[in-house]
Amino acid sequence: MTRKSVLDPRILECIKERGFDDFSEVQQQAIPLVLFGKHLLLIAPTGTGKTESAMIPVFNHMLTSKMEHGPGFTTLYITPLRSLNRDILRRMEWWCERLGFTVGVRHGDTTQSERRKQTLTPPDLLVTTPETLQAIFMGSRLREHLRQVRFVILDEIHDIAGTKRGAQLSVGLERLVSYAGEFQRIGLSATVGNPEEVARFMTGKRDFSIVEVPVTKYIVINVELSGEQFKNQTGRIRSLIKDGPPTLIFVNTRSTAESLGHELTKDGGVDVHHGSLSREVRIEAEERFKRGDLRALICTSSMELGIDIGHVDHVIQFGSPREVSRLIQRIGRAGHHIGRISRGTIIAGGFDDLIESLVVARRALAGHVEEVMPPYNAGDVIANQIAALAVEYGEITVEKIITILSGSAICSDAQRMVPQIINQLTEHYIIRPDGEKIITTARARKYLSNNLSMIPDERKYPFFDIVSRRTVGSLDESFVVTYLHTGAVL
Repeated sequence: MTRKSVLDPRILECIKERGFDDFSEVQQQAIPLVLFGKHLLLIAPTGTGKTESAMIPVFNHMLTSKMEHGPGFTTLYITPLRSLNRDILRRMEWWCERLGFTVGVRHGDTTQSERRKQTLTPPDLLVTTPETLQAIFMGSRLREHLRQVRFVILDEIHDIAGTKRGAQLSVGLERLVSYAGEFQRIGLSATVGNPEEVARFMTGKRDFSIVEVPVTKYIVINVELSGEQFKNQTGRIRSLIKDGPPTLIFVNTRSTAESLGHELTKDGGVDVHHGSLSREVRIEAEERFKRGDLRALICTSSMELGIDIGHVDHVIQFGSPREVSRLIQRIGRAGHHIGRISRGTIIAGGFDDLIESLVVARRALAGHVEEVMPPYNAGDVIANQIAALAVEYGEITVEKIITILSGSAICSDAQRMVPQIINQLTEHYIIRPDGEKIITTARARKYLSNNLSMIPDERKYPFFDIVSRRTVGSLDESFVVTYLHTGAVL
């Protein structure tokens, strides 16, 4: 059990003010390891106190060593979503205000005035995204603030470990070592089938610890067959949410969210939330749910992550979730409180959908979760990071590039691949070789400015409310080309 006596009295006072009677199971296991400086992968269901498990000991270290370092970012808190950044910022502001730290958020929506402020006076704790970390390396003054980094928290690490965004971030952490030296790495994750591999993705060749709390202790799943007709499916959902507790209704696609929303919002007390809606519309839906103005919120995958929308008692999954990890993460949003049971219902739309839903539910209750597979030795990621290093340093030796890339678990074949990729980048005038070094070019900076992210680009078409001229959201290019025509009604 974690002994609170080892924590700074100011931390204990905050814990008391927060109303913690005791640490949760995950906090009891994780906090001592972070206090002892271990690299840690923390795997636990939503609502079990993962964020505090990381930040309480980090804040404790920041308090006891605050005078040892100059100005700069002491802690980076990296999340995969801007909306999650906004939520984490609110939570961290509470702690920082009481402990005497400064906190800021930096991502694509951050204003120029706030960016200038952070450049001149960096906050102690910076909440940011993987892509913004890449952008920080490009700024001569900003990257100097990275020299003070002692802690990096990677939130929702399961969401990016299997993607090229994650591969780019893994290399980014090794680039950070060149400035800050070795820092402590803490990953917060939902349940995954291969925790050691995810931990290695985060730490490279360094030793690590894993704390994992079985999710099956906290979830109850019901599977129902509602029939293949959409009318019957929506009717069953109506009956579940009519007089029931606050409910999230998860769907697998944005178009399904809109179709279901078209039917259910007629009754009032229901709204829709997905990535094609504007930031303002999403925030409004989140706040209405949090205030209790909504009985149900129809949502897609972005709501799987730990965005704070207040209390949720029940989760409905409309159709098979297709993946065990997705079902666990979604149902975990219900009972979002330490020690509470998460209850979920899958509404299957046909016999095949029912069979698949039953198998997914059974595997979830047994803890048989899919593995997350990082994209090892991805040539496009390596090329992107070679160009980024050229811009960052102006000129850099091939040997140093190989050393940095090899520190990441996803670049095990860097020794062979780097010279070949350098030749390709040279052919496109992205870099210029000079003996054992490569030198940046004007085209390199332009390329990097347009390719900070490994998320594939797709053109977006904004749409507006013709009365208020308010931006409602955006449509993907593929949807516009496939489904829209003059006079189409959405």
